[in-house]
Amino acid sequence: MLDKLQAIEERYEQLGNELLDPTINYQRVAEVNKERVDLEPLVLKAREYRQAMKSLDEAKVIIIDTENDAELVTLAKADVEDLTPKIETLEKEIKGMLVPKDPRDDKNVIVEIRAGAGGDEAAIFAADLFRMYTRYAEEKRWKIEIMSENAIGVGGYKEVIFEVKGKGAYSKLKYESGVHRVQRVPATESQGRIHTSTATVTVLAEVDDVEIDIPESDITIEVYRSSGAGGQNVQKNSTAVRLYHKPTGMIVTCQDERSQLQNKLRALSILRARLYEIEEQKRREELEADRRSQVGSGDRSEKIRTYNYPQNRVTDHRIGYSSYNLPGVMDGAIDQFIEELSTQDEADKLAASGVDDQ
Repeated sequence: MLDKLQAIEERYEQLGNELLDPTINYQRVAEVNKERVDLEPLVLKAREYRQAMKSLDEAKVIIIDTENDAELVTLAKADVEDLTPKIETLEKEIKGMLVPKDPRDDKNVIVEIRAGAGGDEAAIFAADLFRMYTRYAEEKRWKIEIMSENAIGVGGYKEVIFEVKGKGAYSKLKYESGVHRVQRVPATESQGRIHTSTATVTVLAEVDDVEIDIPESDITIEVYRSSGAGGQNVQKNSTAVRLYHKPTGMIVTCQDERSQLQNKLRALSILRARLYEIEEQKRREELEADRRSQVGSGDRSEKIRTYNYPQNRVTDHRIGYSSYNLPGVMDGAIDQFIEELSTQDEADKLAASGVDDQ
């Protein structure tokens, strides 16, 4: 860690010297200044850490070498007591700052929830998960907009796609991708038997147009009338949009907006996010082939969490963490899982990067 900090400080000083060069052009000034500003918080924290270590060493020397000044020794011991936890905190903060950041962490997200095995009960569970994330977003003061939905008559969803807008949305919700399993007695079960159903959650970072270019020749666009309530609410124009992406065979539909253009833009946004996630998954597999942890891997083939109603228990299988407050979890209290997953993910990244080596 100390070697990494020294290299970062040297780079910081090098950038500062470059800014003083009278021959530097305006474009380079902007690039250098941005890199220096990005490094500055870590450099300041490193200097604080180094000064605290120096003060600790000095206090220890006083305690060992001073024989006749009891008051000075007492002050030195007090410094050691104060500095030791401070240094531990600084080390933790610096290690966290050294972990490579996911550039998508501050992005808005597109969440897709689909009913899996279990028929109507799976669709009801999908609706329960949608409500859970809605409550969680409300607590974070994020904004939610439904992009596409396929509801069924019993109050469930075969599929619901929605956008979550808010700072850090992806950094929190990215751990929710995977297969969620519920174990409970359905309301329609007359004999009280416990059923197991599943729903799949996919969390995609919103992608800008410049990040994923989709040639028009790769897309077929079909328009049709939106389905929904009758009477005054019936759509008399063809505003719903179905996109077919030829290279991947992916289909995206949107019908919740009032205009064909709005539905097209939303469908393109979903398609762009899915394609970007495919590319990111390939990149992660190449860069992290040696990592065995499921945390943060985006692997959707495995069951990640079980919601067991008879036992009032929610268990995340990736980290072996359980909560015995199932009603609270279903009401949006999922921070406990996200924090544990984030901590594990950070520890794995630290180990992979060698930052833990002093």
